[in-house]
Amino acid sequence: MLIYSMGVSADGFIADDEGAFDFTAPGDEQFRFQAGQVARLGGYLLGRRLYETMRVWDTDPSLRAPRSGAAFAESWAALPKVVFSRTLTEVEGNARLATGSVEEEVAAALASAEGDVSIGGADLAAEAIRLDLVDEYRLFRYPVVIGRGTRYWPDLDQRLPLALVGTRTFGGRVVYEEYRRLRYADSAVPV
Repeated sequence: MLIYSMGVSADGFIADDEGAFDFTAPGDEQFRFQAGQVARLGGYLLGRRLYETMRVWDTDPSLRAPRSGAAFAESWAALPKVVFSRTLTEVEGNARLATGSVEEEVAAALASAEGDVSIGGADLAAEAIRLDLVDEYRLFRYPVVIGRGTRYWPDLDQRLPLALVGTRTFGGRVVYEEYRRLRYADSAVPV
């Protein structure tokens, strides 16, 4: 299954118009939950900016000090990653640069992974959504309105029917929403 999971503002932005996403800092309970989700993944496809942002988990030993930080860092470092970039010529850690199209790389990752695969980075995820490759959407909705910036959902030419399959509230402030993509066989309504 291909999963798209990100923190979002109440109005659906993953970053403000300057690229800041500081409003998505998780509390301890939420961080442990997200670390558990990452530990169960079999692969991750990500864009250059997300790769560079997450690289700190491979390189900064201070993030391993709390027990939950160490668990996340170990899971992240071990996770096979495919990085989509037009500017990078090499990547480090357990990552490789994408050589195929989004469709080809998603198919290859799903075929080789021992578990679900996640996709991240707004532009990369938008392309996968438009190609209807994403099976599950996970949003951590924060109680702030950004107004403009990088949207979680891209513009689409058609509706995208979803089924709400789970919710959870963290610290009384962050609401986790999990949606599964409804395909024709999943519903009485053709999609």
